Amino acid sequence: MVFKWYKLQKGHAMLIRLIATCLVLAHPVAAQAVLDMQPRDSWVVTPTDKNFDTLVDDTRAAAKAGKMAVVTMAGPTDAAAGRGIEIPGNRVIGLFNNDFAVRTLRLSTAAMIEAPIRVYVTENADGTATLSYKTPSSVLAPYAADAPGLAEIAAELDAAFAVVSEAAVQ
Repeated sequence: MVFKWYKLQKGHAMLIRLIATCLVLAHPVAAQAVLDMQPRDSWVVTPTDKNFDTLVDDTRAAAKAGKMAVVTMAGPTDAAAGRGIEIPGNRVIGLFNNDFAVRTLRLSTAAMIEAPIRVYVTENADGTATLSYKTPSSVLAPYAADAPGLAEIAAELDAAFAVVSEAAVQ
């Protein structure tokens, strides 16, 4: 079937507009903006004016403000750069402390799969960075019904993570 441009019907014109819109959205700048962290249920998402490296350093330092320890850190950015691939800064930082670990284990062995609870530092298209995390209460909620007392620990962790986040983004 040969498409005849001079006989565009209403449906064809809409299809062409849709394709043109997709091409515009596929532009690297538009695509990058879509990758910036967006608010979502049970998450705290805090955009900052800080650059990625500064926010990573400030988040690590802020762990102490919430009486937490940096337990893990991982991110694909440096490994990708080593392969010649450039991607926005991306770092997951696991935070926890031994008191929370012991108390959680006394209530639920299964819930400890969630430790450490993570914060996420991402680089935005404009060079700034965002600090995000799932609230500890939402992370631990699936285990709370079988572990009376776990909701209280989760609430304490929510408060600790709020302190870490506030200190990191100042």
